[in-house]
Amino acid sequence: MFALAIRRLAAPLNASMPAEILGRLLAFVFGQRPPRELPERVRRAIAADQRSSEILVSIAQFGAIAFFGGFYAITPKAFPPSVPFEPVPIALTIYFVVTALRLRLALTGKLTPLFLSLSVVIDIAVLMITIWSFHLQYQQPATIYLKAPTLLYVFILIALRAMRFEAGYIVLAGLAAVVGWLLLVAYAVLTAGEMRLTHNFAVYMTSDTILIGAEIDKILSFVAVTAVLAIAVVRARRLLIRAATEAHAANELSRFFAPEVAGEIRATHSGFMPGDAMIRDAAVLMLDLRGFTRLAARLTPEETMALLRDYQRVMVPVIQANGGSIDKYLGDGIMATFGAARPSENFAADAFRALDGICEAANAWNDERAARHAEPLRIGAALAVGPVLFGVTGDDSRLEFTVIGNVVNLAAKLEKHCKVAGRDCLATREAYELAARQGYRPDRAYSVLRQEEVAGTAPALDLVARDTKPA
Repeated sequence: MFALAIRRLAAPLNASMPAEILGRLLAFVFGQRPPRELPERVRRAIAADQRSSEILVSIAQFGAIAFFGGFYAITPKAFPPSVPFEPVPIALTIYFVVTALRLRLALTGKLTPLFLSLSVVIDIAVLMITIWSFHLQYQQPATIYLKAPTLLYVFILIALRAMRFEAGYIVLAGLAAVVGWLLLVAYAVLTAGEMRLTHNFAVYMTSDTILIGAEIDKILSFVAVTAVLAIAVVRARRLLIRAATEAHAANELSRFFAPEVAGEIRATHSGFMPGDAMIRDAAVLMLDLRGFTRLAARLTPEETMALLRDYQRVMVPVIQANGGSIDKYLGDGIMATFGAARPSENFAADAFRALDGICEAANAWNDERAARHAEPLRIGAALAVGPVLFGVTGDDSRLEFTVIGNVVNLAAKLEKHCKVAGRDCLATREAYELAARQGYRPDRAYSVLRQEEVAGTAPALDLVARDTKPA
């Protein structure tokens, strides 16, 4: 595994390219660098995550304060009653005040990097001052505090900074711990004198002497823990940013698909290939905005797009509310399916309910347009049912989910025949009867077209029709 990592770093590099080698080494250690320019939505998501992380850190610190405060209150005190002060209550009070203020700022979104950095240093400083005060309250040489197990809380404070996913604050906490402990060691050495220095571990553990190697080990432990956590957080943060960026892109891309198709894409484990398909019984609904070409010739491009957006705003929710999926937009046309992208036992009934809703929505839309003194428009809609092939078409560079089959061609021809027959909504009688068997009950009866009205569609094709109110 290690040899493989080295080969990945080295190949296919030339030894005369130190900058590229360094870049690959940094990417190997810290992870792939995220994009420099992040979408605003991603930045907001990361900022919200940072705020919640800081709130979580503050809650954890409040829990620690409550635990140590309660523990200190119930345990017997080992120091003489004549000591000048008790450092633990003072330290806990300062720690509580700083944590409460940081939590308040985090909750209100006013926590600045400067105050956060200052609070990190204060957290470490309060702990170090508490450890330093032990020799005063126990009236012993300063070397006594070098063996205090309270030092282990440094690792907790450093680790808490990892919850924010910003390595800078971990490094700051680690640096503050190193500087603080160096000062305590220096103070102990200066006050104790060289006579209390030892190189014998047994003597160090059984007396008030100082073992410099032991103190170096502690500092190295601070540095190692800080470095490991900082690297881990940098890698995790970069991964988080890449994941958030990709999720944002995927969310934007999913808007180009019907929700059911987007769900299929998200759920797949092996990916899709051209030709992946399945046969399903479905209904196909075709919509068209009558007179759009003539109207668009008189409109500006902006007005044309506004008209399409308004038309789709009215029609698409009706289709989706009845279980339909938008297969594609065809300029001023809409192709929707029921039971193809998402199998349904009531696909025909759902499609007819959508067709009824479209008729009502068209009436309401024209009422809105009349109130704005805009020209009324008619909607042409056609519906057919039958087996379709639902699957993936295209090549490896560009794929598309679609439905294929005679029923698609039939629905398209019927939509064109609406103009010939002078009707707004047409459907095959087969679809109408299937919908009735699936529980569909129309709010208005559909009329069966006369023979002369179906001429030119197909031999012996029975059709039913329903109109919106005349425009």
